[in-house]
Amino acid sequence: MIDKTVAELSVALAAGDISSVELTQAYLDRIARYNDDLNAFITVCEESALDQAKAADLARANGDTSPLLGIPLAHKDIFCTKGITTTCGSRMLQNFVSPYDATVVERFSAAGTVMLGKTNMDEFAMGSSNETSFFGPVRNPWDLSRVPGGSSGGSAAAVAADLCAMATGTDTGGSIRQPAAFCGITGFKPSYGRVSRWGMIAFASSLDQAGSLSKSAEDAALMMNVMAGLDSKDSTSVDTEAVDYSATLNDSLEGLRIGIPKQHFAEGLSAEVESAIRTALLEYEKLGAKVKEISLPNNHLSVSAYYVVAPAEASANLSRYDGVRYGYRCENPVDLEDMYKRTRSEGFGDEVKRRIMVGTYALSAGFYDAYYRKAQKIRRLVKNDFTNAFKEVDVVIGPTSPHTAFELGANSDPVAMYLEDIYTIAVNLAGLPAISIPAGSANGLPIGMHIVAGDFEEAKLLNVAHQFQRQTDWHLSKPTTLGMGA
Repeated sequence: MIDKTVAELSVALAAGDISSVELTQAYLDRIARYNDDLNAFITVCEESALDQAKAADLARANGDTSPLLGIPLAHKDIFCTKGITTTCGSRMLQNFVSPYDATVVERFSAAGTVMLGKTNMDEFAMGSSNETSFFGPVRNPWDLSRVPGGSSGGSAAAVAADLCAMATGTDTGGSIRQPAAFCGITGFKPSYGRVSRWGMIAFASSLDQAGSLSKSAEDAALMMNVMAGLDSKDSTSVDTEAVDYSATLNDSLEGLRIGIPKQHFAEGLSAEVESAIRTALLEYEKLGAKVKEISLPNNHLSVSAYYVVAPAEASANLSRYDGVRYGYRCENPVDLEDMYKRTRSEGFGDEVKRRIMVGTYALSAGFYDAYYRKAQKIRRLVKNDFTNAFKEVDVVIGPTSPHTAFELGANSDPVAMYLEDIYTIAVNLAGLPAISIPAGSANGLPIGMHIVAGDFEEAKLLNVAHQFQRQTDWHLSKPTTLGMGA
């Protein structure tokens, strides 16, 4: 049962084929069996999960028919959870216990879901491989010698290995979509402002967005029905109507206009990934879609702009971790300055410190105009490219990553690691919704296809993804490592 989609589990629970307690225990048993190998969870909440499952079964017995009632999920350890540690994958917050729930956590709780625990992640969401976590790297369930992608690698690995039915994630430059591609699952990033950021620990405030990792686009739609909507506590939350994202999943794609960016099929893309994406496009043509080449002329500037904007915002957001109010504090400081310096040097990892330094430099007197202001101008050009593209096409499709999952330790050069998100970063700069779905494999490793839609067109995006998954079975493939596919 634990290998089923959320949609299938919802039907099984409603029919009484299984109880939430039985389902929750099955996932907890699987976590106990495989988490030591995968390192996908930082915290497992066995006792509270079973209590929530009992409450869900009681609610169902009393007539509650909520679609996600009693379904187990995991939260990325960047979402604050009341009474449970929220570490952000960092020594700085290793022992931090939040006094409140993030809005996303609150909404899933109100929907009757069961929280199994908190998943591992790159420290403060800074990374593309889940190797920067203070709690050690997560391993890809398809091949334990490879990375699961980052920063939401723990959530992606947990869903792919059937350690949970679904998981939350955050995406600042591709951190939901790239791990979804590497782990062979569906990773969905909504438009900026569609899902509340309140209680989601900030990395880069103008780029961060909460989203989902699941086994199908249909599951992503069910999760969006819970997550989406205005939140008065979040000033970046947008007051636009959140529709029923499941209602249009089966709409016809006849006449759909698909744009293929020529910049995404250039040097650096592996032959296997290109072949898989072009083959996938043929499936869309069978469904009545029209495919045409488009240009995103400023796409090549997006990585450079991102790695000015994101570190600049990170340097401001992470200045609050000083050992005074909460989080890690160094031992026996001799004075206030010593406490600041040692707390931050001991509490943060190398990648976080690197980005803080870059961001502080970019914002410093004499360099603000040269770097930060110029990066923001490039950001507008990137947004304009998409605006112009969507005058000609309905969605933009390409690869999620230039290649399949790489080996642990293979990318020691920070610049090479930054280029891992070359196809996904522009979407965050533009604030658009995007999804990665499985579309092939190479050497036994999954390949992800990236689909982008216009502002707040999540329903269209999910429809396009779901129709592909109705025609193919890539999303049903399972890793066989440690007998997981058995």
